[in-house]
Amino acid sequence: MYAPPGVKTSKDFPIPDTMKAWVLGNPGELLLKDKPVPVPKRAEVLVRIDAVAICATDLEVIYHGPPALIQGGMPHNKNFTPGHEYMGTVVATGPGVDEFKIGQRITVEIHAGCGQCKRCRQGMYTSCHNYGLNYGDVDKGHRANGFTTDGGFCEYQVNHINTLIAIEDDMSDEEATLVVTAGTSMYGLTELGGLVAGESVAVTGPGPIGLLAVAVAKALGAQPVILTGTRDNRLKIGLELGADHVVNIRKEPDAVAAVHKLNGGKGVDYVIECSAAPSALNDAIRMVNRGGKVCLAAFPHDEAMVDIGHLAKNNIYVYGIRGEGRSATHRAEAYMRQKRFDATKIHTHTFPLEDLPTAIRYAKDRVEDAIKVVVKAKMSAAHKTAAE
Repeated sequence: MYAPPGVKTSKDFPIPDTMKAWVLGNPGELLLKDKPVPVPKRAEVLVRIDAVAICATDLEVIYHGPPALIQGGMPHNKNFTPGHEYMGTVVATGPGVDEFKIGQRITVEIHAGCGQCKRCRQGMYTSCHNYGLNYGDVDKGHRANGFTTDGGFCEYQVNHINTLIAIEDDMSDEEATLVVTAGTSMYGLTELGGLVAGESVAVTGPGPIGLLAVAVAKALGAQPVILTGTRDNRLKIGLELGADHVVNIRKEPDAVAAVHKLNGGKGVDYVIECSAAPSALNDAIRMVNRGGKVCLAAFPHDEAMVDIGHLAKNNIYVYGIRGEGRSATHRAEAYMRQKRFDATKIHTHTFPLEDLPTAIRYAKDRVEDAIKVVVKAKMSAAHKTAAE
């Protein structure tokens, strides 16, 4: 039985020596294998993973590779386990850990910066200068589970205490997996200035981050909040999460003009771009007013042409964000705990962990209008019926 030296465990939470884990083979290939249960070091805990959500970035990693960086290169065929939006229960603690107790429910954020570089010291740990440079040598400090180190499509994982957010018992496993998504939306608004009460906000792209950007912006007091997209069912969810107006860009010949019209004939103060469309940045910089700010929470695969002249002449600021930095997940969790918005509206499907390939297919192909798909290590009979 699992009993590494220096690691605290509890008889109430027995831990096996090996676990089931999905491993990335060739591009698009996932293999279910046995792996040793990892061992927490100083300032780390072992998390029993109870649920993990599938993110669009997981699909990028599985099918293409980047932004994962394993052993200095692409993540395929390196015994690497992807997945990063997970929650679970602390079942063992490494040396020096007293911030979290065995049996405590937590959710996680992805990045634990090295704590040594310039950006980490500024609190920008998602921009850690040692990202991917430790090549598995976690003693360097940097970890990005599911990107540079093993992730959450398995039964157990090690996390640094800086990546843990305690959650209340009345928050469901599925909702807890969405804290990191809401945290990414919160991070975008934080980088744009944070004080958005009374400010006008447009969100382009009603994916998970875009929909929760609507919810977070509204909870922070933005007015109006305008959501643009192409799918009426998702735009409807946007309205339920607090959008004052929605624009279906397939039905509106000029989305920029539509946003201006809905905002009293002028540009908005902020745009959060979540669509990754090649033309999205040029649309966004025309949606904002002079001196406005644009946050890029998504990006196209290829280089995109940008009207730099329009940016400069109108004093428009553009920000890129990576992940959920500056402890934004803690603020997002606080809003969710206080029921300021219902993140579960974007959760559409749940599958057992052993059926991860089906869950991936639902997320990738948007089967049955899937938005956020969750897999659980242990599912109730009712959950299994719903998944089937």
